[in-house]
Amino acid sequence: MIKGLIFDYGGTLDTHGCHWGMMIWHTYERLGVPVDEMAFRDAYVYTERMLGKNRIIGPEDSFLMVLTKKISIQMNYLQLEGYTDAVVDDLYRQVQQNTAHTVAVLQKLNRRYPLVLVSNFYGNIHTVLQEFGLDHVFLRVIESAVVGVRKPDPQIFRLGVEALGVAPDEVVVIGDSVEKDMIPAHQLGCRTIWFRGEGWTPQSEDLSVIDNMITDLQDLFSLC
Repeated sequence: MIKGLIFDYGGTLDTHGCHWGMMIWHTYERLGVPVDEMAFRDAYVYTERMLGKNRIIGPEDSFLMVLTKKISIQMNYLQLEGYTDAVVDDLYRQVQQNTAHTVAVLQKLNRRYPLVLVSNFYGNIHTVLQEFGLDHVFLRVIESAVVGVRKPDPQIFRLGVEALGVAPDEVVVIGDSVEKDMIPAHQLGCRTIWFRGEGWTPQSEDLSVIDNMITDLQDLFSLC
């Protein structure tokens, strides 16, 4: 019997299952940013590592500000000028549209179950949730930068289960990453639902840790 749901954030609630690297790359393609994919991938990895090691993003930074900082760092790495604003505007519009759908789904699910968010984020997830109208749907928010544990460590999901106050096998974890969401949740004894979208790499996935798969959040209504 399901008694609670745990959601990932980035790549699950904001991009319809698409890895953020690919989300940005497709925007580069659409806007004709003059860079090849390999160079972009190097810039993306460089940016994520820089943001992970340095306190560039503050707790009051909105998602729009996060995007602006990310894309600015990428553009500086690629030695490009004049594209930052267009890329940020395009990405932000997509996220607004995706999140509007997410809010509608989560509000309905929240009538059935308590919801918890477990996310690797920069310390500003509460600001972001408020920005997109998601701040009222979660019983508890477990953010890596705050609790000091990052996925794929199963302990961060244990904190989510403890917040729900139920047994792991009564919890369903929904996320877009097999490595960071499905495997640790399965190790903890939770049920798993993989939000399958476009990944960063074409590597084969370990389907043995996945109980169900969705391609749209609304598919959860038939599974939960």
